[in-house]
Amino acid sequence: MTSGYRPHDEAGAGLLFLREEQLRLAQTMMFLAGRDMAAALEPILTEEKLGSAHYRVLQVLAFSPGIPVSRLQDTLGVTKQSLGRTLGELQDRGYLDSETGLRDRRQRLLRLSKEGQAVEARLFAVVRQRLSAAYREAGGAAVEGFRRVMHGMLSESSRAMMADDAAGRRKGRNGT
Repeated sequence: MTSGYRPHDEAGAGLLFLREEQLRLAQTMMFLAGRDMAAALEPILTEEKLGSAHYRVLQVLAFSPGIPVSRLQDTLGVTKQSLGRTLGELQDRGYLDSETGLRDRRQRLLRLSKEGQAVEARLFAVVRQRLSAAYREAGGAAVEGFRRVMHGMLSESSRAMMADDAAGRRKGRNGT
């Protein structure tokens, strides 16, 4: 039985990619890619005694250092109680640093500590290896197409978050 996927098909040939069969194939591939990435990360998470919630926090703090707790909660789409528990565990392990906001002293801004950066770097090394291999196999035009598709799937709030994070990196987080 064939998967229906041929990596060298011409993108857009006859707009076949818009047929339900092709959309379901894309949905299945996204699901399996996510599952396989999670499985590749599992040995490190198990060794570090971390779960997927911890990983998501580490991941967000790696690309948004200095993020306020409230924005982290919004980004992850979790309850305050759930996030509090996860942050408490990461704080107890020494993986987080926090500081008071410059403009709003009630704000707690989070970033990874040196220990947190080291754990996140080990996890990202797995992601980097898998993405690099896939990108090399697909080629530059396919990578650009992938980025466009992923961007097209983002909600307006996710697009705004990415733009805010890029702007924060350009001028220095929190106006500093």
